[in-house]
Amino acid sequence: QVQLAESGGGSVQAGGSLRLSCVATGDYVCMGWFRQLPGKEREAVASVSTWSGGTNYADSMKGRATISRDKDKDTAYLQMNNLRPEDTAVYYCAASTNYAGLYCLTEQNMNYWGQGTQVTVSS
Repeated sequence: QVQLAESGGGSVQAGGSLRLSCVATGDYVCMGWFRQLPGKEREAVASVSTWSGGTNYADSMKGRATISRDKDKDTAYLQMNNLRPEDTAVYYCAASTNYAGLYCLTEQNMNYWGQGTQVTVSS
């Protein structure tokens, strides 16, 4: 059983930055960040594999988001820079006990999810 708790969402002006955190308990192979824009399906942002530390990024925020993981704190972070109004979404942390690498950018491969944290970017 894996439990995830996100934090760090909020409101920011366009061009600003936010760092999201996800504290995990339990054993998992990878963690990922996904987001759901208003009226849209959930999409991948980035993932990090537990053992290798390898990271993967979806096109959604490539170049503006950085995922990292602190092994000692069992926490994954998503640093988001140069935020745009179209980044407004609910951001979810997810974990997979079965997949690693690029597979962690696929929603269906993630079997544990956090409750989500709202990010609002104003122009």
